[in-house]
Amino acid sequence: MSMPVPPSKLPRAVIALGVVSLFTDLSSEMIVPLLPAFLTLQLGATATFFGLVEGVAETVAALLKLFSGAWSDRSGNRRPLVLFGYSLSAVMRPMMALCTAPWQALVVRASDRVGKGLRSAPRDALLTAATAPESRGWAFGFHRAMDHIGAMLGALLATILLSIGLNTRQVFWVAAIPGVFAVLAILFGVKEAGNARSKLKASTDSTLTWSQQPAQLRRYLMILAIFTLANSSDAFLLLKASEAGIALKFIPLLWIVLHLTKAVTNLAGGHLSDRIGALPVIRGGWLVYGAVYALFGFASSAWQVWVLFALYGLYHGLTEGAEKALVGKLAPPEQKGVAFGWYHAICGIVALPASLGTGFLWEHLGSRTALISCGALAFLATALIGWLAKDEKIRAADG
Repeated sequence: MSMPVPPSKLPRAVIALGVVSLFTDLSSEMIVPLLPAFLTLQLGATATFFGLVEGVAETVAALLKLFSGAWSDRSGNRRPLVLFGYSLSAVMRPMMALCTAPWQALVVRASDRVGKGLRSAPRDALLTAATAPESRGWAFGFHRAMDHIGAMLGALLATILLSIGLNTRQVFWVAAIPGVFAVLAILFGVKEAGNARSKLKASTDSTLTWSQQPAQLRRYLMILAIFTLANSSDAFLLLKASEAGIALKFIPLLWIVLHLTKAVTNLAGGHLSDRIGALPVIRGGWLVYGAVYALFGFASSAWQVWVLFALYGLYHGLTEGAEKALVGKLAPPEQKGVAFGWYHAICGIVALPASLGTGFLWEHLGSRTALISCGALAFLATALIGWLAKDEKIRAADG
């Protein structure tokens, strides 16, 4: 198998989209680590309502990802949706500063995710089209690493701003600035790949119908849906951190530790998936997830939470590039947008019952039961992905 090219040799579109993600997550992660405390302590939301906010937001995004992916296949022009999606999120995200009631936070969070829903599948299809097959794991790993570097910088900036006396709402307003830079990076750095012939083929061959997707892709996505039931919002881990006694001013620093681990391990995970195949890397990542969540259930002190957050980043590093690389391998060339649309849609739609279920268990049976249940379900999905790896066609595509 060919060795993946280093990041410096990746196509301009891949590097530019990495810069876009860096600024976007810098903006987003100035806000997200503060949301659990903001909603529950300042706006009076319950844990169940918090789960509703996260679940609805991801479900809205998921449905739009499916249709935006199909539209980009049929039009052959993905850049406009990518630009509009990032622009909408950049405008809506800081509006959280104006919220005075939980329902308003729900509206703002869902609107932000509308932008994510419009851009994600076309963006991933752009990345796939711009990258050689033997380097796609590395390309997606590089993109996710840039994403996490931005998240790390955003959490660090939020910590600094809180330390010098800004309140939560003021930090939300400052988060608008890097969002503007993300939009500018798309305008001046991201160009459309492909030619008129490929656009015509895409417009006639792409279909949203589930039964017409490749059988191997459908099997993979169904197992992914089971895992996603265990994969509730990471914000619940921030609630666990507060429960374990970590002060609000240190929560963004905890987020930095998580994203630093993600950034480093995404590059390694993407490289590894190109070398040995995506399936074994995904399986290893899901095992890490199950173990870490079970241990979170038993964590009772601050130092344990700090260690587990660092270990949790390893799961993301192993799976984020590999999961998308496998979608790209299993999807036909003319249906990359639809395939990524289904990938994002399934992850997002299942996120609603996942977050609601975790919130319900948390509120009524405690955090230990909620987190251990997530870990157990992740182990089930890991066993199923091992069964999938025995399929000769999938192994051939992943090779």
